[in-house]
Amino acid sequence: MYAFHLIAEKRIKKAMQEGQFENLPGKGKPLVFEDDSMIPEDLRMAYKILKNAGFIPPELQTEKEIKQAIDLLENLDDEKKRYRQVTKLNVLITKMNMMRKRPINLEVNQVYYRKIVERVRVRKK
Repeated sequence: MYAFHLIAEKRIKKAMQEGQFENLPGKGKPLVFEDDSMIPEDLRMAYKILKNAGFIPPELQTEKEIKQAIDLLENLDDEKKRYRQVTKLNVLITKMNMMRKRPINLEVNQVYYRKIVERVRVRKK
């Protein structure tokens, strides 16, 4: 096994000296690693196939909807529409919690979410 590593190292050094690594696609760009550690092993291949076909897991779709709801909420001026959007956001978060069977991690957005909720006022009739 050690001999194999030596041969590989020699070939890599030779290729570097010859400049064979100079014009590779993605040169200078960060590597993007896929983290599939949260996906059960028996589902990883199926999820990868679905992802390559343009489909995403329901959890990610709901997470995407949550982000869109937050973005929309940020730009709403009408109090009734903001209240409806906060209600929709709460439903989506509850849906996400039920899917994952564990709380959604919104720690990053907690401060922002709290500020939005504080801004929403319900008018009494």
